[in-house]
Amino acid sequence: MGSGSRIKFAVCEVLQFASFCVPLFIIMQRFALIVARVKSQLQPTGGNSTTAYWLIVASSVAYVTSVAMLIWLPMKYMVFMKKAALVARKKWRPVALAFVLLSTLPCFAFLIASSEVQIRHNLRLDTFAELPVSLVLFSLICIDIVERIRHCRLTGQANELARDADIPTTLTHVGRITPIVTPITGPFPSPSTGSAGTEHAGAANTIVRGLPGNTTVSGIPGNGTLLGLSSNTTVPGLPNNGAVPGHLGNTTVPGLPGNGVLPRVPGNHGQQLGITGICPHSGIPFQNITSSYSGPLSFLLASDTRAEVFADSFLFWLDTVEMVRVAGHTPVYFSGWALPVYLFCFLSTMRLALTPHSPLLSPLGVVFQDLPFLVLRMALIGIFGFVTPLLYVMKNLLVCLAYIYFNFMTKLRVFNTERMF
Repeated sequence: MGSGSRIKFAVCEVLQFASFCVPLFIIMQRFALIVARVKSQLQPTGGNSTTAYWLIVASSVAYVTSVAMLIWLPMKYMVFMKKAALVARKKWRPVALAFVLLSTLPCFAFLIASSEVQIRHNLRLDTFAELPVSLVLFSLICIDIVERIRHCRLTGQANELARDADIPTTLTHVGRITPIVTPITGPFPSPSTGSAGTEHAGAANTIVRGLPGNTTVSGIPGNGTLLGLSSNTTVPGLPNNGAVPGHLGNTTVPGLPGNGVLPRVPGNHGQQLGITGICPHSGIPFQNITSSYSGPLSFLLASDTRAEVFADSFLFWLDTVEMVRVAGHTPVYFSGWALPVYLFCFLSTMRLALTPHSPLLSPLGVVFQDLPFLVLRMALIGIFGFVTPLLYVMKNLLVCLAYIYFNFMTKLRVFNTERMF
């Protein structure tokens, strides 16, 4: 491990431990302050308020210390040493699961306890304002980002062909992608033949050398040609205007010129050309292309998967953030509805334990987030008015309906046909 790797490792560990302990200290200190103020109002001349305050603060310090020494650090050591019990199955993240159970759960528990203490004594002292969102959930997002990006290089350009398994793509998997480069039967060109016909678009976004000059690429409608290849290299099925049949109008494939020709960049100076596959249903080619545009606005096309991790993490938890914010409203917090709100929000945070590519994310997202949030939001709107925007209600409703329809109802005979739509 070089010096740079050691620095990155230390920074990641410090950020994760700070995200683990700081919310606990602050939430429990605010809870201790509420308990002390309640006791001071019930017994103005007694000294029990100060004792209760320092007892809760000391308990928080003891809890964080014991958990860190007995659970957090041993688990970190096992993950770092790649113990099979924790890292053999790469479908879950043990550090994230420990964070949710040992930090997020106690924070939500003390938020609920603070609400109940004030309700029972008919007091309105503190609703914790932005702490649940700006501190607890921000720490959870930090853990998520660190877990995704810690295995990536933080210097240099990202290698698009070797994405880390924990970094999710922003595209939705729509189906199997069929390879489109298939050599036909025929003699290979002799070594005396020039460089023509030796470079062809491959299954990855790079150049594959050594294929025969008459290699055909099947699966794209029409009959276009690829510039820079040998004279008899054709792409059967691609129309001359670059349009894809089967779509409305003359829908064109992005990135293809009007004549359906893929230009070759001289020397391949970093440009990643080549079709990686096509969607079997729509016929649209899928590829990871770095645009060859070199004009004054080329900086607008810059993209890096490491930067996308930050945006993806915040967007992934945006629905949970809004629901936690709803509990901070004074009518909601002092009505007893803080308990179900924080309870369902905790169930939503349990998804942090899964890797971004886990197939369980979709069903757990519906069961632990969208369906409970839909019922809870409709109840809150019916009782307190529009304390949450209707946008999130429609989001939860449409996600649930789409999941049920496309996963279950399309298997029925009445929907299992291509003649209707």
